[in-house]
Amino acid sequence: MKRIALFVLTNLAIMAVLVLTLTVLSAVFGINFNMGGRTLNVGSLAIFSLVVGFTGAFISLLMSKSMAKWTTGARVIGQPSNAMESWLVETVRRHADKAGIGMPEVAIFEGEPNAFATGAFKNSSLVAVSTGLLQSMSKEEVEAVLGHEIAHVANGDMVTMTLLQGVMNTFVVFISRVIGYVVDRIVLRNESDAPGIGYFLTTIVLDIALGFLAAIIVAWFSRRREFRADAGAVELMGSNRPMINALARLGGMEPGELPQQVKSFGINSRPGGMMALFSSHPPIEQRIAALQAMGR
Repeated sequence: MKRIALFVLTNLAIMAVLVLTLTVLSAVFGINFNMGGRTLNVGSLAIFSLVVGFTGAFISLLMSKSMAKWTTGARVIGQPSNAMESWLVETVRRHADKAGIGMPEVAIFEGEPNAFATGAFKNSSLVAVSTGLLQSMSKEEVEAVLGHEIAHVANGDMVTMTLLQGVMNTFVVFISRVIGYVVDRIVLRNESDAPGIGYFLTTIVLDIALGFLAAIIVAWFSRRREFRADAGAVELMGSNRPMINALARLGGMEPGELPQQVKSFGINSRPGGMMALFSSHPPIEQRIAALQAMGR
């Protein structure tokens, strides 16, 4: 119920900001965002597509820390209450110092083995691990997983993924409407002032089809990003063995479910077939092979 409420509130916030932004642009610059008429205003459509494409992505990024804490029930360690919490905080601090970023918030959440990092800024991020991960791994393996998450932060992966998602969204909105206009006006020869059924049907179909293509592209980039984060963990640990051991152990576990907002920064399951194209993480076997090839 909490996740449903958060999803609704987030989308209402996105729509409110979107409407406000388009209203301000229209009032200040005199831009007409009406897609009707017999001619296509490419400039207005491009601005409209940029606003629609990036608004949701950046709002989700800015809200990522608070959403992650709320949806996972993560408890931020303010003052460590036991030896494990002290070790966690100090390990994250050591990794952060070595990676050259500010000290992230460190949190623990209840659940099956998983971990994630999120946050809009490198020097104000969140790193969280589950109780299941802490209970099923050795300290060296947990340290490697923490190094992997710190590498995500140091590499700026959260912002990079947001920008990529925004670009993909923008192209989907823009291209679907341009093709919809061509189909409506040239193919179906609609000469009325208002867009016809051809425009709306084409736009809807292409929004869905191009949306799937965009998701595949984003997932491909996300998988490349995981290899870089694994390599970053090796740099922080000084050896590839702890990360290899951690991944090997994860290969025999079923990762716990994470909210969609931070799912791509956590431990991912292993989908097969066509679903592998949409996976944010490469197969563990490939990640281990890449680490072994580093020879450290």
